[in-house]
Amino acid sequence: MIRLLVFALFFSLCAPILSAQSDLHKFPVPTAAQLAWHDTEFYLFFHFGPNTFTNLEWGHGTEPEDVFNPTALDCDQWCRIAKQAGAHGVVITAKHHDGFCLWPSKYSGHTVRESKWRDGKGDVLRELSEACKRHGLKLGFYLSPWDRNHPQYGTPEYNDVYVNTLTELLTGYGELFEIWWDGANGEGPNGRKQVYDFHRFEKVAAQLQPKAVIFSDIGPGCRWAGNERGLILTETNWCTLDTAGFQRGLGAPPTDTLNQGNVNGALWIPAECDVSIRPGWFYHPEEDDKVKTPEQLWDIYLKSVGRGANLILNVPPDRRGRIHERDSASLVAFGEKLRKAFDKNLAEGKPCRLGQGRHWFEAGITDENRNTFAEFDVVPEESFFEIDLKKKKKFNTLIIREKIENYGQRVQVFSVKIWEKNKWREIARSTTIGARKILSFPQVKARKLRIAVLAAKAPPVLNEVRVFRI
Repeated sequence: MIRLLVFALFFSLCAPILSAQSDLHKFPVPTAAQLAWHDTEFYLFFHFGPNTFTNLEWGHGTEPEDVFNPTALDCDQWCRIAKQAGAHGVVITAKHHDGFCLWPSKYSGHTVRESKWRDGKGDVLRELSEACKRHGLKLGFYLSPWDRNHPQYGTPEYNDVYVNTLTELLTGYGELFEIWWDGANGEGPNGRKQVYDFHRFEKVAAQLQPKAVIFSDIGPGCRWAGNERGLILTETNWCTLDTAGFQRGLGAPPTDTLNQGNVNGALWIPAECDVSIRPGWFYHPEEDDKVKTPEQLWDIYLKSVGRGANLILNVPPDRRGRIHERDSASLVAFGEKLRKAFDKNLAEGKPCRLGQGRHWFEAGITDENRNTFAEFDVVPEESFFEIDLKKKKKFNTLIIREKIENYGQRVQVFSVKIWEKNKWREIARSTTIGARKILSFPQVKARKLRIAVLAAKAPPVLNEVRVFRI
């Protein structure tokens, strides 16, 4: 049995049958903050600090503050390139493992204040936050819990220090969309490791930045995808995860679970894929000829954003405090490819129908309105929607979305068919959809296509299908 649920205007046009059946199936759903995070999709990561100048990946915490001295810091340039690349936000290493703070923290003596840069009056985070506002980008911070410089690291008092520094970040630079934590936990200057009070950290973050999503191995806002290649390794990606018994770092879930999620996970903790545009995470001049190409970035995008995850792409500023020309060229070319790929939706406003029904309509899944949607049961030969492009057109890519904010993630397997030589021919098959699935296949030419749900946890609720020739 097929059901259609849309807004009042469509009710009057097509007289759909309403049902509360979906209410019988309760699944985890995203919070408002997580939903906004899903829509952010792609953003840049800036690893920047003393390591930029010492050519290290993990600093020792003993580097003199004067080593940090960018000669031409330009956060507007960072943001311009982010926008040209198609990114919707940026995250910066406010403090990495070496303990050096890119802002003049009151709770550390190892900050930009102690350096010669800007005569000790500089604040990288202030400059970046203001640039983000000018360019319409979201802002996030990475604050490493590990601190190889702070004398109180390895003692209970350090948790107070961390809360104080976290509070500075969460109250001093405007609204944040993401707070980035990892589980790194090495020795401090006293030779001891810290017992982190992450529950306390989470409470402070939730109170001060309720719209920010917290990243870590186990969320609670979003999870690490289990590799630093920027990939969901299979077509399957569940936005749900079980975290009971797990913790950040060495106690995290297995990497394949982090990558694919749990099909019946208790919590909505979607995946974020991280990768660097260079082999390293901080700038190293010897890597200037090892920048990922636009084609490589495109492949990563399809296997991360295209599989329902978010992508955070690291682009390390150089010793001038600028994005290097090689990185910039690749990012701009990638951004142009991204814009051209999805600039013309061949299905926009085209009529569609659910199952074998007689009625064709122009709303629900082809109207580019995420608030309208279609729901249907999984019934053989009935569980599909058919789109009429009005004439034969060439295409090779679909974007499909489930209405996750109300119904969670349901689809387990679906297929795509085209009407060809008086019969339906399958051209692609995939698994989960969730926040989005970008499905690519060899180019075909057809007037009609069908998307059939072959298996689902409950009646599927889809709210968007777009068709492209890329």
